[in-house]
Amino acid sequence: MDRHSHHSSVSADYRFGLVLPGGGARGAYQVGVLKALAEMLPRRSSNPFSVISGTSAGAINSVVLASRAQLFHVGVAELEYVWRNFKSAQVFRSDTWTMIRNGAHWVLAVATGGLGRSNPLALLDNAPLRKLLKKQINFESIQRSIDKGYIDAVSVTAAGYSSARSVSFYQGSGPVHPWHRVRRSGREEKINVNHLMGSIAVPIVFPPVLIGQEYFGDGAMRQATPLSPAVHLGADRILVIGARNEIPDPEPTVSRDTRYPSLGRVAGYMLDALFMDGLSADLERLTRINLILDQLGEKTVEGDEGDLRTIEAFVMLPSEDIREIAERHVHELPRSVRILLKGLGAMNRGGMQLASYLLFESGYTRELIRLGYRDAMHRREELESFMRGDPVHAPGGIIGWRDLSQEYTARHKILKISGQE
Repeated sequence: MDRHSHHSSVSADYRFGLVLPGGGARGAYQVGVLKALAEMLPRRSSNPFSVISGTSAGAINSVVLASRAQLFHVGVAELEYVWRNFKSAQVFRSDTWTMIRNGAHWVLAVATGGLGRSNPLALLDNAPLRKLLKKQINFESIQRSIDKGYIDAVSVTAAGYSSARSVSFYQGSGPVHPWHRVRRSGREEKINVNHLMGSIAVPIVFPPVLIGQEYFGDGAMRQATPLSPAVHLGADRILVIGARNEIPDPEPTVSRDTRYPSLGRVAGYMLDALFMDGLSADLERLTRINLILDQLGEKTVEGDEGDLRTIEAFVMLPSEDIREIAERHVHELPRSVRILLKGLGAMNRGGMQLASYLLFESGYTRELIRLGYRDAMHRREELESFMRGDPVHAPGGIIGWRDLSQEYTARHKILKISGQE
C-alpha cells in the first residue's frame, strides 16, 4: 500500500520522521502543533510520518499517534482530549494523605540513615498514569499500523540504570538492525506500557521501571542524540517539536539582587537541562554534518560505522516563555502539591521552571495547546513547504532554530574541506 496515497500534500520522495522530545506537562505544546498540522492535511489523511520517535512525555504522544496512524486527525484528537482535560491526579497521587505520607517517609529515611528495603523509591507515585495509559492506548494497534503501511517504525527511549546506556526500544518493519554506539543503543521490542512508564520516570520524582532484567528511568537522562533513533530507523527529513523557547534570559547585572538558588530552582534547572540540552547539541551536530557534506558535494558518505547522510529538519519551538504561562496557572495545582513546591522554593518566579514540568492541570495544558497551534499556523507556509518536499535553503538544512541559523550563517566560510575550492 502506498502510505502517501491519503495525503497527497506530503512528498513521497522523503521518509519523514517526527521527533518528540521530553518535557513533562510541556508536552501539551506538541499536541497543539500536531493539531495544526492535521488541519493542513486532507481530512482522511493517514499519518504523514514514516518514523515516529519520542522520549518521556513525547514518547506517550508518539505511541498514541502510532496506534492511530490510519487516521492522523483521529490520533491527534485523542491526544488533545486527554491533554485538554488533564488533572494532576491522573498522573500522580496528589491527595493530602499520600503527600504527607511520602514526605514523612523521606524525612524518616534521611533521619535514620536509611530504611533498608523500605527506602522510598521516589517523591511521587505515578500509578494513576499507568492506569490512564493502559486505558487510553491500544498497544496492539501499533503493529497493525506497521503491517498496513501507515508507519514504518516507532521508537521510545529510556535510560538503563545498570548499563548506564540510553536505549531506544523500537517496533517496526523492514531490515532495521539494532545499533550500538557509545552509551546508546537501539533494541527491537514490542512496545508496551512499561516502556512508556520507564521513559517518563524522571529521576527522584517518579520510580524507575523494570524492563527485562534492568530498571529504566527517564529517556532524556543519557540521550545526547535525540534525533538518532529517527535517523537509524530511516528518516531523512525530520519535524522536531521542542518545548523550550530558546531566547536566553538576560545576563544578571551588578545592581541586581543576587539570591542563592532555592532547591526548587536547582531542580527546575536540572530538568530543563535534562529535557532540552541534548536536542540543542544534536541539532548543532546535525548542522555541521550537513555543511560538511555540502562542501564535499555529496548527500551521503559511506563509513565503517554506517553512512553519513544529509538530514533536513524543521524545528518548532514555543514563541513564548513557558515559565510565564506556568506562573499564570500554578494556583490550579492541588494544595498538597503547592505546599510541596513552596517548601522547595518553586512557587516564585525563580522556581517556575520546575512547576512548568509538573503542572498537569487543564488550564495550563490548554494554553500550551493553543500556543502550539498558533505557532504552527503562524509558520503554515514554511511547514507545508517542508512537508511537500520543497528544497530547504536554511543554513545546514535546519529550519526554525534561530540561534543555529545566525551562528552558522556567520561561520559558513570557516567550514572548508581541504582540497575543496
